[in-house]
Amino acid sequence: MESPFKGKTGLKRLWNALHYSIAGLGDAYRLEDAFRQEVVLAVVLIPIAIFVPVSGVAHALMIGSVLLVLIVELLNSAIEATVDRVGLENHLLSKRAKDIGSAAVLMTLLNVFAVWTCILVGELM
Repeated sequence: MESPFKGKTGLKRLWNALHYSIAGLGDAYRLEDAFRQEVVLAVVLIPIAIFVPVSGVAHALMIGSVLLVLIVELLNSAIEATVDRVGLENHLLSKRAKDIGSAAVLMTLLNVFAVWTCILVGELM
C-alpha cells in the first residue's frame, strides 16, 4: 500500500521535505546522545579543517569525513528507532541490526582518523 504522502510534487514536495529534514535533525539532536556528541566533534573539527594550511581537496576530505559521521549516525538512529518500533523484546535480528548500525558509525569514525592522519602526516613530510 502506497503512502498517502507520496502524492506531493514540485515545490510543495521540496518544502515538505525540508521541514521533515529539519524535524529529523531536531529529533536526532534532542533524543540521541551519540548524535549530540558527534555534533560537538564536528563543531571542533570542521573549523580546524578549514584553517589547516592544506589543499582544497584535503579540506574537502577532512570536512567530508566528519560530515559522513553525522550522516551515518542519523541512519543508525533511524535503524534503532525502527527496530524499537517493531518490538522492544530481545531478539537476535534486532541485536544484529543495531550492532551493524553501530559498526557503521565506528567505521566512519575510524575513517575520520585515517583521513586526518594521512593528510596531516603527509603535510609534515
